[in-house]
Amino acid sequence: QVQLVESGGGLVQTGGSLRLSCAASGRTITSYAMAWFRQAPGKEREFVSFISRSGGLTYYTDSVKDRFTISRDNAKNTVYLQMNSLKPEDTAVYYCAADSNPGNIYTTHDYYYWGQGTQVTVSS
Repeated sequence: QVQLVESGGGLVQTGGSLRLSCAASGRTITSYAMAWFRQAPGKEREFVSFISRSGGLTYYTDSVKDRFTISRDNAKNTVYLQMNSLKPEDTAVYYCAADSNPGNIYTTHDYYYWGQGTQVTVSS
């Protein structure tokens, strides 16, 4: 079992930055691929970014490429999402997810562990 706790969300103006953290406990995250998803009001939860167990592979949804950066510090058992040049359309609850072997990294169904989410609000 692994528990995930997100933090770092908040209210920021357009063009601002935030860094989200996902702290894991219970087991070391070296066993897990990690991802960030987000869910805006009235919308389905959507894929944002993925990082492999080693950190050697990363993927992003097109709308955040060149603005967001995912990283992991296995020694701290933590995954990060650096978000720059934020836009109002980035407003959502951001969730951290983990799985030992997600078949399709872009779908929620392939991740077993989830955090409770952290709210990100970008004002225009």
